[in-house]
Amino acid sequence: MRVAIASDHAGFEQKQLLAAYLAEDLAQDVLDLGPDSDDRVDYPDFANKVAHAVANGDAEYGVLVCGTGIGMALTADKVAGIRASSITTPEFAALFREHNDGNVVCLSGRFVDLDVNKQIIKTFLTTEFGGGRHQQRVDKIMANDNR
Repeated sequence: MRVAIASDHAGFEQKQLLAAYLAEDLAQDVLDLGPDSDDRVDYPDFANKVAHAVANGDAEYGVLVCGTGIGMALTADKVAGIRASSITTPEFAALFREHNDGNVVCLSGRFVDLDVNKQIIKTFLTTEFGGGRHQQRVDKIMANDNR
């Protein structure tokens, strides 16, 4: 599975470590979309890169890391076909996948410990969408892309 990852300057350090975790521990094909340093950047630029990679099929899932995960989620979710959310616990990651068929997880590099973010990513990538009654709700959410 291919996972696109990016960050802003606040999430850069964790992004580097999480990309290695994805590749080495979870055996994922990682598409690192930047940045290449912790110099100040604008998070929407990198959220858009990952969101478009997932929406275009260049990656199955996306991981974004900024200070809180909130700005990345707001930006990524604007891209048609993307269901992004700021996730702070593995339990929320499981529900995000099960109930919402989430495809871009947004993480806090400042307020959530690296080990917890690793657990969130693992849960996000290994939890299946529940379908059934949840599919109808996801369809209603995604209808907003066509307006």
